[in-house]
Amino acid sequence: MQAIILAAGMGRRLKTLTEHNTKCMVEVNGVTLIERMLRQLEAVHLSRIVIVVGYQGKKLIDFVNSLNIQTPVVYVNNPIFDKTNNIYSLALVKDRLCQEDTLLLESDIIFEDSVLETILCDSRDTLALVDKYESWMDGTCVKLGEDDSIQAFVPGKQLKFDEVDEYYKTVNIYKFSRHFSKKCYVPFLAAYQEALGDNEYYEQVLRVITILDNPGIKVKRLTGQRWYEIDDIQDLDIASSIFANDDAQKLSSIQGRYGGYWRYPHLLDFCYLVNPYFPPQKMVDEIKASFAALLTQYPSGMHVNSLLAAKNFDVQEEHIVVGNGASELIKALMGQLSGRIGMVFPTFEEYPNRRCKEDILVFTPDNDDYRYTADDLRVYFEEKDIGTLLLINPDNPSGNYIPHGDVMKLVEWAKRKQIHLIVDESFVDFADERERTLIEQKTLEENLHLYVMKSISKSYGVPGLRLGVLASGNVSVIARLKKDVAIWNINSFAEFYMQIMEKYAGDYEAALDLARKERSRMQDKLGEMPHLRVIPSQANYIMVEVTNGMTSRELTQDLLVKHQIFVKDLSAKLHGKNYLRLAVRNGEDNDKLLSALEQELRKG
Repeated sequence: MQAIILAAGMGRRLKTLTEHNTKCMVEVNGVTLIERMLRQLEAVHLSRIVIVVGYQGKKLIDFVNSLNIQTPVVYVNNPIFDKTNNIYSLALVKDRLCQEDTLLLESDIIFEDSVLETILCDSRDTLALVDKYESWMDGTCVKLGEDDSIQAFVPGKQLKFDEVDEYYKTVNIYKFSRHFSKKCYVPFLAAYQEALGDNEYYEQVLRVITILDNPGIKVKRLTGQRWYEIDDIQDLDIASSIFANDDAQKLSSIQGRYGGYWRYPHLLDFCYLVNPYFPPQKMVDEIKASFAALLTQYPSGMHVNSLLAAKNFDVQEEHIVVGNGASELIKALMGQLSGRIGMVFPTFEEYPNRRCKEDILVFTPDNDDYRYTADDLRVYFEEKDIGTLLLINPDNPSGNYIPHGDVMKLVEWAKRKQIHLIVDESFVDFADERERTLIEQKTLEENLHLYVMKSISKSYGVPGLRLGVLASGNVSVIARLKKDVAIWNINSFAEFYMQIMEKYAGDYEAALDLARKERSRMQDKLGEMPHLRVIPSQANYIMVEVTNGMTSRELTQDLLVKHQIFVKDLSAKLHGKNYLRLAVRNGEDNDKLLSALEQELRKG
């Protein structure tokens, strides 16, 4: 068996990276695509490797010759690479296709070794390698029959996104038998090229062939093996994280992304904290029904969106401001308040990141559970020179919760001390206590020093909308914040969500009940595991200490690499102590985490 690699293209979408190099010479973690592919092909003992070159062809040939590949490498030049598509490149080697069985590959893909093993170990002699369609994939897709036949080729421009559940993406690795090439593919290739010219794609020939009663080609479906097609710099960035050189690099790469994990469809994210039971499907469908209008029209300005927030939280419009996530409001508020600020550490880092270190006075609980009370805060800060006290309740990452009545005592204490009090309620809806929130008109009016922050993303399960609110009786500060942020600081989807969210209040309460029950079940299951110490939580996450000598970073790394589960390692935040923060997802996902934890802790 031989391999044919199509490597004549210019790779314009990679811009400066291919200004002086062909696409397959782009590096992923220090190794070019072509070198990686050639090393993999050499390992399967082929008779020869044929590379069709074009753009920067001499540079590619010189580079490949420097690699000391033992398998014979043959080069075929496409002199009109800038005027043709890959059907012409493949036509240049059609005689070689007819000489022996062939692995056909495009040069802009990266894949793990098991991908080649999958197609080579299949006894069927002519196969197209495919994978279940995911949102990151681009290009030709296929619809399949139960017998692994190709029912239809769907070019990228003809994809119907309401049918994506039926699609498989071609991986651009094929196995052609000599017989299939000689008797079927090459004759059709010649006819197609004669009829339609050279600015076409070789997959279109397969599309025609699959119309035959007996096309002679089947598919081989991947089952989780890693691969990626690199067309632009974002693809290169994603591929660099998927194919990191070592486990530590992979973990650091994933941690540094801070979201966007839909590009990793098999990753279970237990790091970011959202309600797993909200929004309900009916609400999603209602948003979908207005998608076109929301996509193509401007949102309202701050005044209208403040009215929507006021309606939903039952306060007056001049007492509430809407943010592009709570993070926008945190930044704006921290810029408004002067003087030193008291904080509990560890905490949500967005707050301390918005002030210089000299302005922050830290209270750290003196116990391994990071528990503290309102009395602890009052005693510690009573004689301290602070202008503001920050309370995150429940706290992040500990899940520590101060009951509503005690928070109100803290409100009164802060009023007496004439200091501002910020209470971040982003996770308070998950607490078991019925009376929880301080976003209440009378409370705000009587306490002008009080600022209540809430991230809608977290408790309402819509982080992609980037929504948060800040409520206060201090209308002058609220007015300044409204002027400080952009007039269109939220988009139309977020506005529409606020427009309809009141209708789903019953669904929201039901979702919170489910989340609390699942948290309780998860805490019990974690508590049964050896080598874990559970810190009880009133939020939608649970902090645990790893006690078997394994570091929390090692465990985080093993969960990611071996199980594709992403958790929050707290060792950096807690000065080297071995704690994790585990989000509470739905029961099915949580069981996967519990099983993975049990396996890895047993080894530690």
